[in-house]
Amino acid sequence: MFTPSDFIDLGSRTAVAVALLRHERDGTVRQLGRGLYDYPKRHNALGLLAPTSEAIAHALAGKHATRLQPSGAYAANLLGLSEQVPMKVVYLTDGPARSVQIGKQQIQLKPTTPRNMATAGRISGLVIQALRHLGKEATDESAVKALKSKLSDEDKARLLKDVRYAPAWIADIMREVAEDSVDVRRNSFDSLVVRDESK
Repeated sequence: MFTPSDFIDLGSRTAVAVALLRHERDGTVRQLGRGLYDYPKRHNALGLLAPTSEAIAHALAGKHATRLQPSGAYAANLLGLSEQVPMKVVYLTDGPARSVQIGKQQIQLKPTTPRNMATAGRISGLVIQALRHLGKEATDESAVKALKSKLSDEDKARLLKDVRYAPAWIADIMREVAEDSVDVRRNSFDSLVVRDESK
């Protein structure tokens, strides 16, 4: 995925536009939306493949790599807390607002506060945004169970480190999700101490 601005160091905007048009006509590149291109990939059975939402979002963010954080229904879907595949995929960002329509799906970059971006790119940021989307009343034991099953011990340890960035009710759920891994580590430590004292 790329935008014309990725090639601005190679020539004028007009020269870049002419080159892209030529490559689009011969099928080397594909224009997905205004100012957004990719190198099309084809599957033998499925034909031309659509790019992932993540690839589109990173292209919109630009090569200067503003941070991105999946949010809303998309975050909940990524964690398996919702089976709904949203038609509007929203990423929080510390960069400028951008959006593009690819077929029936809209990809949007939405500027937000530094606090919301404090956990960007980490599992804790995904959990916080997913639970915020579900809401306190809809986050039941099944959601907690799903997170416990999906997240690794390393993920759960990360949740504990980042609870200070979450609203109080989400912080409580993050602790509950992580408690199993905490108990496992505590029991391992206790067993090591016991074996050491028996020597």
